[in-house]
Amino acid sequence: MASNVDLVIHDGRVVTPQGIVESDLAVDHGRIVAIGPAGGATKHISAEGKWVMPGGVDPHAHIEQMSGMGQWNADTFETATKSAAMGGTTSVISFAAQAKGQRLSDTVSDYAVRAKRGAMIDYAFHITLTDTEVKGFAEDLATLIDGGHRSLKVFTTYNIQLNDAQLLNIFRHARDDGALVCVHAENDAIIAQAKKALIEAGHVKPLDHAKSRPRVAEIEAVERICRFAEYLDQPVMLFHISTKEGADAIRAARARGAPVWAETCPHYLFMTEDILDKPGLEGAKWMCSPPQRTADDQQALWDALLEGTLSLVSSDHAPYRFDETGKLSAGPNPGFHQIANGLPGLETRLPLMFDAMVTQGRGGPVAFAELTAHAPARIYGLLHKGRIAEGMDADIVIWDPDKSVIYGGNDLHDNVGYNPWEGRTVTGWPEYVFLRGQMLVKNGRFFGAPGNGQWIDRPELATHPRQHAMGLSTQ
Repeated sequence: MASNVDLVIHDGRVVTPQGIVESDLAVDHGRIVAIGPAGGATKHISAEGKWVMPGGVDPHAHIEQMSGMGQWNADTFETATKSAAMGGTTSVISFAAQAKGQRLSDTVSDYAVRAKRGAMIDYAFHITLTDTEVKGFAEDLATLIDGGHRSLKVFTTYNIQLNDAQLLNIFRHARDDGALVCVHAENDAIIAQAKKALIEAGHVKPLDHAKSRPRVAEIEAVERICRFAEYLDQPVMLFHISTKEGADAIRAARARGAPVWAETCPHYLFMTEDILDKPGLEGAKWMCSPPQRTADDQQALWDALLEGTLSLVSSDHAPYRFDETGKLSAGPNPGFHQIANGLPGLETRLPLMFDAMVTQGRGGPVAFAELTAHAPARIYGLLHKGRIAEGMDADIVIWDPDKSVIYGGNDLHDNVGYNPWEGRTVTGWPEYVFLRGQMLVKNGRFFGAPGNGQWIDRPELATHPRQHAMGLSTQ
């Protein structure tokens, strides 16, 4: 029995990777010290009838970052991480995006200054590689990886894409130095041809954005990256899978033994492309890349998640305001090709997934914790994050399973100015949120402070895809 600790959470349904334990949870000096009967503590909280979950780990968010179109997104580390915490997320991996001609060490230093100043939850970075010709690139990259930056981001599209030779070179560097390569996988030539034809025909509404990024663009690039990973035995994470065929390609690659992980996002699980079909430019609020697809794709993605083909759910938080500073920066009547892609998601990812998986039973609480916390922490090497176990950081969320919320038009805590889930009801709500044992949120009140978030060192990647068992418990 734990005694004389900082905090005891009593009588909750504690969700661990091994299953559900109805028990107390003891916290001391920022760590979980016991799961079981607990005695004296400085603070006691009753969680009777509630779920005690690991704090969410969101491994895909764009924060205080300039896009490939040269546009700053809406959020600072302060606004983004407050929003994340209000939705139950306590760790985030955002991007340190290299500008053309910039040394990677300068890139990471710039983002580290911003995060240290504003972050209110713990954080790490993916290093986005856009210019491999900078002097000292390989040496710089090796030093940063060795220093704990264990994940890299590359694109196969946009004006920051790398060609196949460059991609293979990055894969070799990552293999030699011990990093995971994350890939935005879409075929740029297919997209360029489709976009050109639409623009020439005058089809430039937000709804036309979906046609400008044909599903085959994802399918081809996913299959190619899987083969690259297989060829070099270099682990990759395929970002934001949106299609059935993309999931099928990943399933086939994993069956061959290719070292491949993949994720999807709530907007692919709960939205279809008709969300873009709004009066005027309103549909631009929901424009993202890849675009939302069909109901059949949704079902295929859910199947892939629950069987383990897709390993996690991220937000791909990409915040742009629906005004001249964001989505409408090209003027009062932009075409889809002039509108920034992305929608906010840091605050809504967990409530949406809890409602689907726990409240509605699509997978259950253990699978929910796996897909939103445990798997991202394990895959990306956040060794003390993402699960309820003795010795882990006390990043804990107490979920009220009975509280229902109807999302409003502008009720999030980011700087985006709209909620893409307006009108949707979610049941299950983060009542308490703790970061390293410190209360961040209680009943909708926020207690964090800028700069309290800490950088998460990742001395090594914890697992290889072939060590990651497929299939989830549905307890």
